[in-house]
Amino acid sequence: MSNSSTDSSTCTTVALVESSTNPSGVQLVNTYHTNRVGDPGDLVALAQQVQKADEFVRANACNQLTVIAEQIRYLQEQARKVLQEAVKDADLHHVACNVVKKPGNIYYLYQRESGQRYFSILSPKEWGASCPHKFLGAFKLQHDMSWTEYKDIEKRDADIAIIDKVLNQQAALPQCTEPNFQGLA
Repeated sequence: MSNSSTDSSTCTTVALVESSTNPSGVQLVNTYHTNRVGDPGDLVALAQQVQKADEFVRANACNQLTVIAEQIRYLQEQARKVLQEAVKDADLHHVACNVVKKPGNIYYLYQRESGQRYFSILSPKEWGASCPHKFLGAFKLQHDMSWTEYKDIEKRDADIAIIDKVLNQQAALPQCTEPNFQGLA
C-alpha cells in the first residue's frame, strides 16, 4: 500500500509496509494494531521525512560531485604543466652541444647571430666582456634528465632533499599498513 503527499512543486511517494494477517506463517492475535491506517498526519510526516531525505541525498551527491569536479580541474592543470615541462625538456635536449651533458651540472644557453642555440659550460661571468653570443639562460640537468632553470635550482634541490629524506626514512621503517608522513613538516 502506498500513499502520497504532494505540494505545489514536488510529488513524494511514501512506501508503507505491506500488511499481512499471517506474517512468516504466524497467525496474529489482533491484526487491528498492526494493520491500521493510523492518523493522516503520520502520512504527511512520513512524506516530509522522505522528501527531506531526498533533498539531503541530492545535496550530498552534489557536494561530492563538486569536489570531484575541482579535483578534475586541478589534475587537468597538473597534466598541462607536465606536458609543458616535457616540451621544454625535449627542446633543451635538442639544443646543440659539443660536450656530453652530465646530470648535476649547470649548462649555459647561448644564441648565435644565425639563430642557432647552443649549450656551453662557460657562464657569462666566465666569458666576461668577451661573451661572443647572446645569453639566454642557465639550466641544471637533473638526474631524471629534466632541466631546471637557474633561478629555480635552489628550490628544486631543497624539494629533492626532502623527498630523499622521506624515502630514506620510509626504507628504514618496518612494513606498516598505514601511511607514514613523518618528517614532512
